[in-house]
Amino acid sequence: MTEDQAPQASQTGPTAAADDDPRWAELADLVLIVSREIQFRGYTDERAVPLSPSEGMVMRYLQQQPAAPPSRIAASTGLQRTNLSTVLRGLEKKGLVERRADPGDGRGVTVHTTERGRANYALVRREWATAVAAAAGHDARHLDAARSLLAAVETGLARTRPQTRAARPATES
Repeated sequence: MTEDQAPQASQTGPTAAADDDPRWAELADLVLIVSREIQFRGYTDERAVPLSPSEGMVMRYLQQQPAAPPSRIAASTGLQRTNLSTVLRGLEKKGLVERRADPGDGRGVTVHTTERGRANYALVRREWATAVAAAAGHDARHLDAARSLLAAVETGLARTRPQTRAARPATES
């Protein structure tokens, strides 16, 4: 059966593909390439504050959890606590987050997004959307399917993330 003859998932329900199906590797490759292209282009709006990949992960998390203790941020983003401390200092210097004493426990702190942090995230997302839509020729026929698949992949990867850093981090080839 050729790829053109393959049954559609909507007709037969979700279909499984073996781990060694080369399309999974191609998808992973494309995700890395697209991510790099988005990062490479930078921003056209001078108000946009550029972020490192680690800073971006923390800001993405804080958009969903606007106040969180550093330990939860580290666990959710996969960053080591020592690396997270460095990232948080950088985000504080940029005015995107602030640390506050935990109201329930004065010894702990919670990290909060600032208004500037929320505005920056919205601004860069608009720029990403503009760039990606233009690159796709504004063809949204498969947009929902792509979003669903990538959301499932992200959830699955986060859920199965090694709890220790024993594995070597992957680098792009």
